Amino acid sequence: MAIVNRTPDSFYDRGATFALDKAVEAALAAAQHGADLVDIGGVPFGRGPAVSVQEETDRVVPVVEAIHAASDIVVSVDTFNAEVARLSIAAGAGVINDTSGLWDDDMAGVVAASDATLVLTHSLAPPRSEPPRPEYGDVVAEVVAFLRDRVARAVEAGVPLDRLVVDPGHDLNKNTLHSIELTRRLEEVVAIGLPTLVAVSRKDFVGEVLDASKHDRLEGSLAAAVVCVLKGARIVRMHDVAASVAAMRMTEALLGLREPAYLSHNMGE
Repeated sequence: MAIVNRTPDSFYDRGATFALDKAVEAALAAAQHGADLVDIGGVPFGRGPAVSVQEETDRVVPVVEAIHAASDIVVSVDTFNAEVARLSIAAGAGVINDTSGLWDDDMAGVVAASDATLVLTHSLAPPRSEPPRPEYGDVVAEVVAFLRDRVARAVEAGVPLDRLVVDPGHDLNKNTLHSIELTRRLEEVVAIGLPTLVAVSRKDFVGEVLDASKHDRLEGSLAAAVVCVLKGARIVRMHDVAASVAAMRMTEALLGLREPAYLSHNMGE
């Protein structure tokens, strides 16, 4: 899952794809580089000024429409607003990536009324708010309990299990030690029984482990993504598409999930 943020204040690219043409160009380039999905965001999860539903819609929907018209890549929309989700699905989005964990009570119903897939993510604080100092007795157990509860809510609202994905929410209201523990014990999240998405790209836990700025976290991000896949993750949400696709294809081959692109070495005439 490639990341394209149509925001002026995204945590990593700081508005590089805020212009409509730049966002569409980045999404189509991600498809060419081998991404299976592209995730379009109009509002960062982290603290910042409020963005109206109309403004978020104006940022996201034209990108979804343009990608849907030009490519068959699956389009995901990163939103915690049910109305934005509804309009995005109507424009061609096939996935709603709700990093708030159903903060909007109408979100599950909107997805249930469509054919879209819903990503349920663990977080604690309201979107765009100052996060509290996170404290957990057992971060993995509490994340799993939260996700199981959100899965139950989504199913009760009518979303079939085969259209649900779970995400433990690395760094979202978690410190570096929490994110490391989630990665180390990710199989406990995978045991929920739904596809697990991980968003580890350029995250602060990578930076704090390596003492690296956001622009120097590629190798650490790839290492974290590979470990997550070895633990059972099946979707990785990443900024650096070409490098991530190569790392994932190699990992899949080593796990017996992908054949080599070709065979020549020591194969004889």
